[in-house]
Amino acid sequence: MSYSLTCTDLFFAWPDGDVQFDGLSFVAGPVRSGLVGRNGVGKSTLLRLIAGRLTPQRGSIRVSGELGYLPQDLTLDTALRVDQALGIAGVREAINAIERGEASEANFAAVGDEWDVEERAEAMLGKLGLGSISLDRSVGELSGGETILLGLAAELLRRPDVLLLDEPTNNLDLRARRHLYDAVESFRGALLIVSHDRELLDRVDQIGDLRRGEVTWYGGNLTAYEEAVAVEQEAAERMVRSAESDLRKQKRELIEARMKMDRRRAAGQRAFEQGGIPKIMAGNLKRGAQVSAGKHLGVHSERLDAAQEALAEAEEKVHDDDAIRVDLPNTVVPAGRIVLRLEDYVLRTGLHAALEIRGPERIALTGSNGAGKSTLLHAVASDNKPLVPWRLLPQRLDLLQDDLSVVENLALLAPSAENQDRRARLARFLFRGRAADQPVSTLSGGERFRATLAALLLAEPPPQLLMLDEPTNNLDLSSVAQLQDALASYQGALLVASHDVPFLHQLGITRWLSIEDNTLHEIDPL
Repeated sequence: MSYSLTCTDLFFAWPDGDVQFDGLSFVAGPVRSGLVGRNGVGKSTLLRLIAGRLTPQRGSIRVSGELGYLPQDLTLDTALRVDQALGIAGVREAINAIERGEASEANFAAVGDEWDVEERAEAMLGKLGLGSISLDRSVGELSGGETILLGLAAELLRRPDVLLLDEPTNNLDLRARRHLYDAVESFRGALLIVSHDRELLDRVDQIGDLRRGEVTWYGGNLTAYEEAVAVEQEAAERMVRSAESDLRKQKRELIEARMKMDRRRAAGQRAFEQGGIPKIMAGNLKRGAQVSAGKHLGVHSERLDAAQEALAEAEEKVHDDDAIRVDLPNTVVPAGRIVLRLEDYVLRTGLHAALEIRGPERIALTGSNGAGKSTLLHAVASDNKPLVPWRLLPQRLDLLQDDLSVVENLALLAPSAENQDRRARLARFLFRGRAADQPVSTLSGGERFRATLAALLLAEPPPQLLMLDEPTNNLDLSSVAQLQDALASYQGALLVASHDVPFLHQLGITRWLSIEDNTLHEIDPL
């Protein structure tokens, strides 16, 4: 059987009237499909609609086969046992009862064909790197990353034919990501993944680009998609330039036609006034000229309208994924200057750290979930250990005041700057005009990240050490690219805690550190 999911003419609007989709239609076949798009375009909303967590106001969704869904905001009851979270507790109890001699019809019905469910569950947990976790263990004892993998194990145990994954690698460490990658590559059926994880998206068979309420499919993985889009965008920009040139030509020709008509009208009027043409003949000539001129101008007006339409169509094909443009000369740190020194630094968690950062080094901080990366960054910040002006970008993005606008928040961090200068700086972070006056509470996830990053980089004094805690979590690919653009201009020292290896390589990391067994070690590049 060919498993697939089909969405036809979907219309969905939020209670406040904001329309998310209007006429969305697409088919995802029995392959691994990645779904990408800017934050706020509706990727997670689309998966929730397909999974039945939301109901469209119009249209239909058809799934052939059994459906599985792993949401981005997965939460499990911490009081559950692992087997309960996997959905196999009832079958296990029935098997145990039968083995004790309670061979009732109800017990046999509960087991059905699932006599090997415990072995399958343990094998699945092992496949996902959770082999050390007992089925009788409490969910509350698991880390956030282990909980996500447990949720995936529960879905895979149900043997779904169509599986939806929403940002499955968020909060997973490198080891856990590798296990998830393996599970994705071995899945047979229709798989639809919303993600910004480059390594994961380079393992899919096709990419769907959700833009302006429509999905456009590209064969191949993320790398092939980006290459195809680059070619398309180059062609689209050529079309815009050509359409702009034609529009200028049509405007010029229309102006020239009007000038010629005006000159002829003036010449005819002078001839009549000088008595060279009888009145009746002059009237006939005037009416004929008006008709001819009207037709002539009409032709030029039609050509102008066509040129304007062609330009609009060409501009529609050009993506509006603007890049951040930042110049931060005041963040320069001399090569030999020490910006951070930790000597036998011991955290309350027992973590021992010795570290010296000199000049504009770019350091990656890695380690498994729960190793203490975030704890170390926040402890360094709270103890004011850096020897230069510094800033910390936390995972939760809770630095800005929700009730203030973007520009008002920047004013708190850069009080000596003129308002016009603050707005000019924010424009480089894509907050132009009225966008800078938006209350922070109304920003999307990507916008909030940009606003927080702008506030930190434009603060006074300019930070010469920037510490980032899992900065790419919950960012779409465009926002990750914008972050890379901003950090490319940053000339201070970077200390970045992240599991996103491709992102770290893009930053030009000069040293790699890892926290293992409560100790900070220098390691070879990942």
